[in-house]
Amino acid sequence: MAKNVIQFGFDAKTANQHEEGTIKAGVATVKVLESWGVKHIFGIPGGSINSLMDALYVERDNIYYVQVRHEEVGALAASMHAKYTGHIGVCFGSAGPGGTHTLQGLYDAREEHVPLLALIGQFGTAGLNWDTFQEMNENPIYADVAIYNRQVSTAEQMPHVIDEAIRQAYAKNGVAVVQIPVDLGWVDIPQDGWYSAAHAYRRYPNPQLNAEDIDAAVELLNQAERPVIFAGIGTRGNGQAVIDLSRKIKAPLANTGISFDNFPSDYEALLGSPNRVSTKPSVECFPEADTVLFVGSNYPFAEVSKVFKNVKKFIQIDIDPSKLGKRHNADVAILGDAGDALRAICEKVDEKESTGWWRANLANVANWREYVTKLEKKTEGDLQLYQVYDAINQVADEDAIFSIDVGDVTQTSIRHLHMNPKQMWRTSSLFATMGIGIPGAISAKLDFPDRQVWNLAGDGGFNMTMQDLATAVQYELPTLHVVFSNQQFGFIKDEQEDTNLGYLGVHFMDIDYAKLAEAMGAVGHTVTEISQVHDVFAQAVQEVREGKVVVIDAKISNERPLPAEMLELEPRLYSAEQIDAFKKRYEAHDLKPLSYFLEQEGLEARIETVEQGGF
Repeated sequence: MAKNVIQFGFDAKTANQHEEGTIKAGVATVKVLESWGVKHIFGIPGGSINSLMDALYVERDNIYYVQVRHEEVGALAASMHAKYTGHIGVCFGSAGPGGTHTLQGLYDAREEHVPLLALIGQFGTAGLNWDTFQEMNENPIYADVAIYNRQVSTAEQMPHVIDEAIRQAYAKNGVAVVQIPVDLGWVDIPQDGWYSAAHAYRRYPNPQLNAEDIDAAVELLNQAERPVIFAGIGTRGNGQAVIDLSRKIKAPLANTGISFDNFPSDYEALLGSPNRVSTKPSVECFPEADTVLFVGSNYPFAEVSKVFKNVKKFIQIDIDPSKLGKRHNADVAILGDAGDALRAICEKVDEKESTGWWRANLANVANWREYVTKLEKKTEGDLQLYQVYDAINQVADEDAIFSIDVGDVTQTSIRHLHMNPKQMWRTSSLFATMGIGIPGAISAKLDFPDRQVWNLAGDGGFNMTMQDLATAVQYELPTLHVVFSNQQFGFIKDEQEDTNLGYLGVHFMDIDYAKLAEAMGAVGHTVTEISQVHDVFAQAVQEVREGKVVVIDAKISNERPLPAEMLELEPRLYSAEQIDAFKKRYEAHDLKPLSYFLEQEGLEARIETVEQGGF
């Protein structure tokens, strides 16, 4: 660019000159980020964000800038950073398309209630409201997604607005967006004209439990004949307290998908998740239960699926008062930390001897696990996703981190990954955006450089952000990316099977993802047969240890995973021909309905199903 050219409303020649005793507003802003412990920031440069780029250059030894290939990936990575660590994620985009590209990640963070800061470029103040290049009224764009949404109007307020944005994002567990006219970042402000509130920030202490509420919950649990615990993300870190109570009161344990990594997958009473991303034991349990302890969850399918319609007593524990009574009428509502409340209840509740209800559910879980294991351990036939998971389980580290994309892989990872609470499993849960696998893996490896990091994605999800495999290579982030490749949007195809006239838009051409990986400087492997999987995965894990980014293109068959939310196993609901066809299609010849195990214990089964809800 020639000297003295005015672009985006500033003079490029004089932009970086400053007087002694002053600091550029942009540099002060980046120092605010540093004071809050921000270690890395994701984005793509542009003319309207270049004062921030200059500030990041000045502070390059103190904060790590990650150049992504698409701003959506940067925002998704920032969101996943917050999910993995609890710390605020930070991303940026230039004016217009750079900023709007971030929206996908911003909405993911909003739906997960995690703190995220997005810095959005804007034309310089001299060109505002003139309909200049890429200049638009950005504030309304972010009004819905953000709990704090401001445009900076003076250089002096710039670091203060950023500080306020971070405080609000933490305090309200949400997204803060700040639009910054590019010229303001280059303006001198007094060296002592800014400060950070990071040292003053405090979290609210856990609410004090109401003893009467605890006693009321204990009374209902003592009276319950068919109790079940439904544990959500609010129980994370307190998995043992949930299990202790489950065993004491003989209540099988259901969990939401996003709390999957909170419990050891081999816990004998772990039912899994009901409804959409589901397991058979959990789907079958709720229509038969009489009492539910609903703890730390905001289960989004509760009303539309009518999952609790047969429940007589409902006890809810949540630290957020706005959630109490939201998903079902609460006979007892307890405001407080999940762990505190569970331990208080466990201390007072009567210990029960083994019950028929407990034994029937344990038998049902065991029957389901035998089915799952049989699929995983197959040695003949076409390569299926199940055998790929078996290979992953063999080589995954005890503290491995999994970034899970959206689709069939979300459901099947919950069924087939053998996890423990030392590991981490994250995805886009409520927003459920495909393409989050790669951004999550990038973020996880930056946050936990010494841990094994996996991205598990269907080819549909991988296609959405596969360009940023190059980001992992460029920044030398050794990660392992598994593509379950069957040339279809599998989860959507399954929905169309249930609701549509036929299939449309769910199939696509094949891609050689191993060659794609090699073109980007990663290592690529292709697996087409069961006999190959274990050797390839063992080699891939070693290559990651050597510092390489590795992609395994697993060319799997396209069968539908068993739809646990639509079981056809109960002889009082389906004909023998229907049951036989169902079992044959899903290789489920040994699966039995929960009613079989209940009746073996002399218990009556209601024989009801739960609706899918909303789709």
